[in-house]
Amino acid sequence: MFKDDDLYNELAIYTLSHADPSFIHQLVVDAYTAQNADDTTKPIAVVFAVIGLYLHIEKGYTGKQVQRAHMQLANRSKTWPKLPLPAQRGVIRIQDVVSVEPGPSRDAMIERWCAAVWDAWLGSRTGIAAVAREHLRID
Repeated sequence: MFKDDDLYNELAIYTLSHADPSFIHQLVVDAYTAQNADDTTKPIAVVFAVIGLYLHIEKGYTGKQVQRAHMQLANRSKTWPKLPLPAQRGVIRIQDVVSVEPGPSRDAMIERWCAAVWDAWLGSRTGIAAVAREHLRID
């Protein structure tokens, strides 16, 4: 899959066992996918990941709410646009997240990572917001 899969798996174990009901694991899935997508990544994966970051960063959705939005999107359409991949995908990488001690500090780094990856995708903001409006009925 992606080059940092071992780090992703380590972080997934952390987030899946996390007691916080906001479900930060979904945020990790979306940030990782959006940051590491390439020309072989299916458009649905890229669109869902970028929409997840948009909903979280700009609309204040929790990971659980993003997960529900992904389920709604899956029921709405079977074809998704192929987004142009930004050359740079954020200054924070998964290595930076995993290097932080587990707990509140790592959770805060996950938030910063999501914001950094979303910033890299701002060129797709208008299109992503339109897809979200159309399929999720949000402003």
